[in-house]
Amino acid sequence: MSLYSDTWVVMPVFNEAAVVAGVVELTRRTFPNIVCVDDGSSDGSVAQVKATGAHLVEHPVNLGQGAALQTGITYALGQPGIRYVVTMDSDGQHRPEDAAAMVELARSGAADVVLGSRFLGGGTGVPVAKRAVLRTIAALSPASRRMRLTDAHNGLRVLTAEAAQQLRITTSGMEHASEIVALLAASNLRVIEAPVTILYTDYAKTKGQSLVNGINIMFDLSIRQRG
Repeated sequence: MSLYSDTWVVMPVFNEAAVVAGVVELTRRTFPNIVCVDDGSSDGSVAQVKATGAHLVEHPVNLGQGAALQTGITYALGQPGIRYVVTMDSDGQHRPEDAAAMVELARSGAADVVLGSRFLGGGTGVPVAKRAVLRTIAALSPASRRMRLTDAHNGLRVLTAEAAQQLRITTSGMEHASEIVALLAASNLRVIEAPVTILYTDYAKTKGQSLVNGINIMFDLSIRQRG
């Protein structure tokens, strides 16, 4: 039995046919249980996932990464023996070894939620434009400031099953990351950050957010919170 048989990895997928099979196969060397949520891809991503040993849930249309995460978390929580949920991107930016170290932190009882931070180690390798986006989002987020987070928009997270059950993501798009931070800040869950390395491949860079998009995310979330 795998050391991580009690852990499920949730991977949202949208038009990642070029890389998703390799990402899943690499991740399964550490984590045998993966659920990919295809969010209405039109490029053959579904076929690529089906060629792996991952579980597959399909959205018939594109609903957004937040919706895909919530679908995947709900699916994972329905599996027998689950104790930990890992959220991980499907474009190859996240390393399974970082996720494993974060699971071990949660397993030690140090926290209910472990958030990956690319800045705890100094932020080496983070592109200048990306750094500006992330710093802007963190500066505009009262929840991030309250929790003293160094990286508010990292998709690599580990939650205990009990913590994941408290998470209800209602924002469908990329603003879900800010919503998650706000939900955690309002909870009694113990949250810590752990250093991770993000692999900024040429492919991954094409998926990045602009500074304007980052500001729009925070504006949209603030409107929702006031409503």
